[in-house]
Amino acid sequence: MIRSYFPRKIFLIQDNTSYHKDREVWRWLSDQRRYIEVYNLPSYSPELNALEGVWHFTRLQVTHNRYLVSLEELYGSLTFTFRSIQRAPSRVQAFLGPFK
Repeated sequence: MIRSYFPRKIFLIQDNTSYHKDREVWRWLSDQRRYIEVYNLPSYSPELNALEGVWHFTRLQVTHNRYLVSLEELYGSLTFTFRSIQRAPSRVQAFLGPFK
């Protein structure tokens, strides 16, 4: 099924937080190693994780000082925020700036 969505190899880069170490997940990833290559960042190293800037921006846009009434509202806010990031290459460049 993975190949139908992603024709090339997937490189999964994740932080080393505890919920990324679930046995079931790792068993599945091991079975998919022909298609998915996993890289774990060192623990407690957000400065190495390019997505930290995205998560910070997302929290400010979506949840900071806001009460969301439903999961649908949360989903809608997240979708709007992620699409706004996709439409703004300069914002993506800003998130990646520290990694130049």
